[in-house]
Amino acid sequence: QVQLAESGGGLVQTGGSLRLSCATSGGPCSISTMGWLRQTPGKEREFVAGITWSSSRVDYADSVKGRFTISRDNAKRTVSLEMNNLKPEDTAVYYCACAAEPFSSLIATAKYDYWGPGTQVTVSS
Repeated sequence: QVQLAESGGGLVQTGGSLRLSCATSGGPCSISTMGWLRQTPGKEREFVAGITWSSSRVDYADSVKGRFTISRDNAKRTVSLEMNNLKPEDTAVYYCACAAEPFSSLIATAKYDYWGPGTQVTVSS
């Protein structure tokens, strides 16, 4: 059974930083594409960042480029998202996700098969 669990969310002021972590178990995540996505009420889940299994390629949504950094540690079966210079529009529930099989188009939200329960990030103005 594949399990993902996010941690590190919280309340931060504009311009602040947070580091999200995701621990995985029981599945292909450590050898497959992983990503972070987010969702706000009334909107569809949107891609934030993705990383290939070897970390050879990463991709980011335009809205977070230069501010967010995704990384992974396959030995520890974790993936992280370092978020800097946070803005109120970054407020959302953030989800860690992985794919059953590796894929290269990291922004393809529908190709992520397994999801964590999410962690709330709130950025106050």
